[in-house]
Amino acid sequence: MSTNEPRAPFPGHPGAARRVSDLLPVFPWDKLEPYKATALAHPDGLCDFSVGTPVDPVPELIQKALAASTDTPGYPTVWGPLELRAAIADWLRRRCGAEVEPTAVLPTIGSKELVAWLPGQLGLGPGDQVAYPRLAYPTYEVGARLCGAEAVEYEDVAELDPARVRLLWLNSPSNPTGRVLTADRLRRTVAWAREHRVLLVSDECYLELGWEAEPVSVLRADVCGGSHEGLLAVHSLSKRSNLAGYRASFVAGDPVVVRELLEIRKHGGMIVPAPVQAATIAALGDDAHVAEQRARYAARRAALRAALEGHGFRIEHSEASLYLWATRDEPCWETVRHLAELGILVAPGDFYGPAGERFVRVAFTATDERVAAAVRRLGG
Repeated sequence: MSTNEPRAPFPGHPGAARRVSDLLPVFPWDKLEPYKATALAHPDGLCDFSVGTPVDPVPELIQKALAASTDTPGYPTVWGPLELRAAIADWLRRRCGAEVEPTAVLPTIGSKELVAWLPGQLGLGPGDQVAYPRLAYPTYEVGARLCGAEAVEYEDVAELDPARVRLLWLNSPSNPTGRVLTADRLRRTVAWAREHRVLLVSDECYLELGWEAEPVSVLRADVCGGSHEGLLAVHSLSKRSNLAGYRASFVAGDPVVVRELLEIRKHGGMIVPAPVQAATIAALGDDAHVAEQRARYAARRAALRAALEGHGFRIEHSEASLYLWATRDEPCWETVRHLAELGILVAPGDFYGPAGERFVRVAFTATDERVAAAVRRLGG
């Protein structure tokens, strides 16, 4: 029997009852395309400092570990082998001063994936709040929206409603500002979160890239009191080992929460590929390549900072991470346009919240040759 009533559109099509994309903000990087076109037209080419993507080679020992594990036809496990989890635990002890058992770590498929899906995987939803810093990586807000929770910004936890906040994000060193939270600030935040039974998740992906301050992990004994209850720390190998293309990262902390995530992620098949697991073991076991990469970034940072300041910029925070948080005390899109006319592309500060509307984020992850070109254009 036929009917003249129109059929509902396919899920995901315009007009469907509910599209997940409708819950999300406009993808910010799309707004930068016209300025990228301007910068690309420069006679000497584009100097792209907008996205903090690594450009230097993957260290050879990591490439070899990946290649040696390519003949792995069977399914790997979500948790990974004990060797991987032990390597993560050893790195946390050695570099972060955190005593974490291998049972309290979990490899993830890039840290952005974890940030976006963590609130939903932990059962948060309508009526719950996910709190994140006022200037922040946009995916914290996205993660709240994806599960129907309310995303709330904060400068200090005292501003928050502890009866509604279920998950509290920290980010030190900060993306975009490079700000580092002191151990005392972390201790006070841990105490607040525990008092109100709020899960505290610390995004520490830039922890090995401190310049003028020493970043501290929330899992360090003198910060957390020797217990990881109610705490998680997120780490990535993208920046410290040039592994953005590998999607190598992990989360560690409260063993009860990690175990819950493991069970959920097993059902979802959220598995880091076996060759990447092998590469992660090699990367975490070697500190020499990290020191070499830090030296490259330090030189690029110094050159760009001097050139920007000579061009009339003021740099705020930026004591760690891979970014300079810069301002000419004008709306950020005016600064983006000005630099694009010099063939230099940067990220507008309002991508990271309204509080960044007079700043730009300058990533010093470009090649030495492109950094030198930008320095010349800035009059350095």
